[in-house]
Amino acid sequence: MELNLVALLRRRRRGTREPSTEADTVLRLAVLLRTGIDPASAWRYLADTGSDVAQTVVDRVAAGGEVAEALDACGDPWGEVGAAWAVATTVGAPLADSLRAMSIALQDAAATRDEVSVALAEPAGTARLMTWLPLVAVLMGAALGFDPVRVMITNPLGIACGVGGVVLLGVAHRWTTSLVRRAQPLPGIPGFHAELTAIAVTGGVSLERAQALVRQVGGGEPDTETAGILALSRSAGVPAAELLRAASGIARHRARTEGRLRAAALSSRLLLPLGVCILPAFLLLGVAPMLLSVLASTSLTL
Repeated sequence: MELNLVALLRRRRRGTREPSTEADTVLRLAVLLRTGIDPASAWRYLADTGSDVAQTVVDRVAAGGEVAEALDACGDPWGEVGAAWAVATTVGAPLADSLRAMSIALQDAAATRDEVSVALAEPAGTARLMTWLPLVAVLMGAALGFDPVRVMITNPLGIACGVGGVVLLGVAHRWTTSLVRRAQPLPGIPGFHAELTAIAVTGGVSLERAQALVRQVGGGEPDTETAGILALSRSAGVPAAELLRAASGIARHRARTEGRLRAAALSSRLLLPLGVCILPAFLLLGVAPMLLSVLASTSLTL
């Protein structure tokens, strides 16, 4: 089995690139480890397929470094994978199972980001389009022969309209950008603390030791739900691993639902900068200069 897997990986050596997602790489690593391949060889086989992360791990380990440190140096989300690796190797938890669970978590987190990005695409595109509306009004005025730019340069009222319109456009841009940014999903893996704790207790350590290890690798403190699960496990004397993994999955599902809700709410929230800033800027930059140009031409005729 090991030779067949190695041959398959080596056939893909030339002309290959980094797998499409981090979850793919982690899952391949878990499969290699489950077949009995040692971790160092598994990383080398992945590096042979063109994985830049695996090559970084191989190089750093050859120089005397640790796998977890090498993964952390690769940036997010590899830092989370490195934390899971460090916890699993410290407590003796099965690496293959731990990495498979991390692959599922990474896949769910990526799916959440993708779904929210798709949901945000329409309202964010509409917001960008609406910011061009006042400038379109200026071009329309010029096309009709009113020369609004000259009015906003020479006429005192036109200057005031131009300055006010530009200020409102700037406020609208910052406002809409802030709304879209706040609707984006939070970085990291939802339920990551519970996932790390589940890996730790799978290795047979106590809950207190598991919490200490999670804090040591940067997992932070447990949230309210995770703390409740740990308390339930202590009081009922039941294994906490399955409860923690279920809580991690629920946290990822909740993050996906909340992301879609934020995207849906963004459409209505974008009406605020439209009504407060964009439409007044349209009047100041497009309509007012045309009116001032008509009044100026009328006074000259009289």
